[in-house]
Amino acid sequence: MNATLTRLTATPVRRHILGSLIGLIVIVLALESLSTFRQSQLTSVAYLAIAAGGLTVLTGLSGQLSLGHGAFMAVGAYTAALMLRANDSGWSVPLVLLAATVVSAVVGVVVGVAAARLHGPYLAGATLALAVAVPGLALYFSDYLGGEQGLVVPAPKVPELIDDMMFFVTGNELSGTKFVAYVSWILLVIVFFLLANASSSRIGRRWRAVRDDEVAAELAGIDLGRARILAFVVSAACAGAGGAVLAMSARIAAPSGFTLTLSLTLLSAVVIGGLGTLSGALIGAVLLTYIPPV
Repeated sequence: MNATLTRLTATPVRRHILGSLIGLIVIVLALESLSTFRQSQLTSVAYLAIAAGGLTVLTGLSGQLSLGHGAFMAVGAYTAALMLRANDSGWSVPLVLLAATVVSAVVGVVVGVAAARLHGPYLAGATLALAVAVPGLALYFSDYLGGEQGLVVPAPKVPELIDDMMFFVTGNELSGTKFVAYVSWILLVIVFFLLANASSSRIGRRWRAVRDDEVAAELAGIDLGRARILAFVVSAACAGAGGAVLAMSARIAAPSGFTLTLSLTLLSAVVIGGLGTLSGALIGAVLLTYIPPV
């Protein structure tokens, strides 16, 4: 027994795979035993944790302070909303999530190239301006993005095959709310698995080196600009994926949902849960979801 467990946890990748499988089992047990309202709350935890996980990489590992990650969530949300509203195209949910992630990553490249030259309060100020400016684009392009009222997001269709499979496994029908909850938590497991592997790899060690001592990192042959930009892109992609889930859950993408408050909420989740750890991002998302109603 002990020998088997040792082999399963011998490497970081194996430990992460084992943790992901355990997480999926817990997710199924939790979602099948909770009410619709609790399922929607868990969806909120998931999309906040996805975005906070990316911010953990940026702030906790690479040492870049961002106050504008709500803007990247807005990019992902509006991308998902536009695709889901194109009903005739029949976009699948995985494709919508992938598109939102890629578009947000592209925006992250643009912002990251500029942010790589900034440090400390200057970077924080630049990302703060981003958080204020991006929601205003929905007003400027109101014909396409719905203006102040935003875009109503259709409920994603539950694939018949997935519905039948879940009924066979759990004995319960897969409602729209439960389907989005499953999508959000499966995405969270995938994102955390990838981020955990990245943080324990050579890439993660480079991020930590840049965070701890830039001069020593540069003397060791690390390209500071490239490391910072990569961290920004990864973080923006995670925020975009979280924003897409937010749009599916709230069924609307509007400027009022992506104000500076959202960016500060993400930063609070990272700090409260524990800066630099993915488990801290999840704990912070849980606290910021369940404490306010209490």
